[in-house]
Amino acid sequence: MQRHWLFDLDDTLHHAGAQVFPLITLRMTSYIMQHLQVDEDEAHRLRKLYWHRYGATLGGLVRHHRVDANHFLRHTHDMDELLPLIDSSNQLPQLLSRLPGRKWVFSNGPQHYVEALIEHLRIGHLFEEVFGIERFGQPKPRATAFRQVLRQSGIAAEHCIMVEDSAANLRTARQLGMKTVWISQQKRKPCWVDYRISSLSQLPRLVISAAPAA
Repeated sequence: MQRHWLFDLDDTLHHAGAQVFPLITLRMTSYIMQHLQVDEDEAHRLRKLYWHRYGATLGGLVRHHRVDANHFLRHTHDMDELLPLIDSSNQLPQLLSRLPGRKWVFSNGPQHYVEALIEHLRIGHLFEEVFGIERFGQPKPRATAFRQVLRQSGIAAEHCIMVEDSAANLRTARQLGMKTVWISQQKRKPCWVDYRISSLSQLPRLVISAAPAA
């Protein structure tokens, strides 16, 4: 049976935490200050509140302030600023090409960000499709997001392997019947994680069945 791989993007296929996320956070805060006419402390509060409540800051801004989603995403994910911060001198193309099966990217990032990043990382040709948040609406870890991606890609959850740095996202994946691979430095793994690896380079060495999770 052919394997189907779903990959998260940030901190899974590349390391976003050191420079990328702080810059996006700064741009989000500035956007909220400008468009909601609030001070920096209130902008920080709203950004974090909506992220915790809705899984993405954008969810709260659209619901409570009628912010235009596309306008927000374009202004907070400026690829001219972000791409120079991301190292593309990696072994990702070789690593991913060693994995048998079909591959997709499934990210809470905006579509233009996801598309630009995988081309920058020289791995775009290895994926059948990439899914940014505009394509599935509700952010991970909501089950609706996973079902939208499965429906649009025409694959069954029980034939998928989800690779993520977020344990919460993997919990939903496992509940839907996927195998799960968690990229983490933590020694203990939750019961819904099938495999834990400390880096993506270890992935080809895993022997993973695409059969339904027990």
